[in-house]
Amino acid sequence: MIFPQKDRRLVKKEYTPREGKEPERIRLGNGFVDDFIFEDQEAADIPINALRVIFNIIATISSEQFRPEDRPQQLCLFEEEFETENNIFTSMKIRNLKISPSGSSRQVIDAYEFLAKFRMGWYTSLNSKGREIRTFGGLISTPSYEDRGYTSFLISSYWLKKLMVIPEYNYVLYNLVYNIRNNKHIIFAIWLAKIPQTGTILKLSTLNRKFGLNYKTANDLCFKFLKPTRLNLDRYNNLSFHFKYKGDMISIIPYSTESLTEKKINADTTKIDITRRLRYFRKRYGLQDDEMQQFSYQYRNIYQTRELIERAFRIFIKENRLEGKPSTEFRGKLFLMEIQDNIIKLYHETKVGKLLPNGYLVIL
Repeated sequence: MIFPQKDRRLVKKEYTPREGKEPERIRLGNGFVDDFIFEDQEAADIPINALRVIFNIIATISSEQFRPEDRPQQLCLFEEEFETENNIFTSMKIRNLKISPSGSSRQVIDAYEFLAKFRMGWYTSLNSKGREIRTFGGLISTPSYEDRGYTSFLISSYWLKKLMVIPEYNYVLYNLVYNIRNNKHIIFAIWLAKIPQTGTILKLSTLNRKFGLNYKTANDLCFKFLKPTRLNLDRYNNLSFHFKYKGDMISIIPYSTESLTEKKINADTTKIDITRRLRYFRKRYGLQDDEMQQFSYQYRNIYQTRELIERAFRIFIKENRLEGKPSTEFRGKLFLMEIQDNIIKLYHETKVGKLLPNGYLVIL
């Protein structure tokens, strides 16, 4: 199919480089996430520097993003400007150091080349009058160095609409692409923001396919991919997640990390206290190295998890006192089984536990 306007681009608007303080968070429209990042439910392997371009594009247009049901007049103005003819574009310029803080020209070039070629093709959108508007290109087109230290490029009306007109969206922290070096961890964070607060359960094969992984077992995927991802999100994101698996089924339950930061008064002191507490459990209840591995990991890394284990332990001590027997009768794995039972009981009392009964924390 040949469109006569393929080579005639109409640039209707120019965005100047963003100045001043960057936003704490940006809004990613679900339509853009689904069509560009997760086409056919599978995540694209978008390099970290290309993700920085995307985040900076959204930061630049953030003041103009809108939900059409809230601002129908804004939608009309957008259509009048960008959806009256084929191949309408807007131009934008971003400082190169925002894409490669190290100043690498090669990284900047690779990032823009990837986005120019990725999902390149003809795209059709339908305006409110029922007219089809066609544009050709990837997310960006014709990147070039016009000013020293900056890269200019075009964005088609099709992708601009996906970024700007956002009936449904989720917030993502802007600095995620600077604090986390692994692109898959960032893409996982974007996906995590879209799943229900009650969590989701996926097959090993589904998670492998969704994120371009190739793990043979659920255990490998959990501890070689999900565990380091969670550690990064605990540290740098406002949303992280619990995970567990049974057979090939993997449960993922998101949680806010904001309360964790508020409760960490002194990081160094906390680490010392945690080490002492774990040493106490090991010595008093005769825990061996293999029995400590999962228990220690869960206790050490997440404040909410640590509090849950402590609550379960207090119940354990109280029940033994009521029965008039020393808690040290339970040694090693027997001790962990008692704590695990109490964790399950506490979890089932929560709203999430009622909706997702098998999503409880596992310590053994």
